[in-house]
Amino acid sequence: MSHRLIAIGFAAVATLILAGCAGSQSGSAYSRSQTRGEMHVRMGMVESVRSVTIEGTQSGVGAVAGGVVGGVAGSNVGQGRGSTVGSVLGAVLGGVAGQAIEEKTTKKDGVEITIKLDSGQIIAVTQEADEQFRAGERVRVLSGSGVTRVSH
Repeated sequence: MSHRLIAIGFAAVATLILAGCAGSQSGSAYSRSQTRGEMHVRMGMVESVRSVTIEGTQSGVGAVAGGVVGGVAGSNVGQGRGSTVGSVLGAVLGGVAGQAIEEKTTKKDGVEITIKLDSGQIIAVTQEADEQFRAGERVRVLSGSGVTRVSH
């Protein structure tokens, strides 16, 4: 099997792994450990909504995958020492590119929702922008297991 086919196969597997690593910070998504647990519910009024960006992950999978693909691709450059130098440079550049790709592909649009609770307390919650909120709307704030989310 050629080095190119191995590199392409590895890149495909790495892409699937990266897609699986992207955790959700959605107001509608629950992890398995958050189910069947009690959540404290508070009611309030949306004071303001601001668009934010939720940074992508940097688990290292992208860097490793990129390094391997870059190393294999770089080893095809020249012969002898040229092949070794190409392999090392390819691995370094591939690692940097793989890390950047991982961060970019797992980055998400989010919202910061500032809420005045019925108790008078003002809080802000940041979550994925998968539901629209407007100032003046009544919302529920659910808290439990170290997670707080806002929903209608």
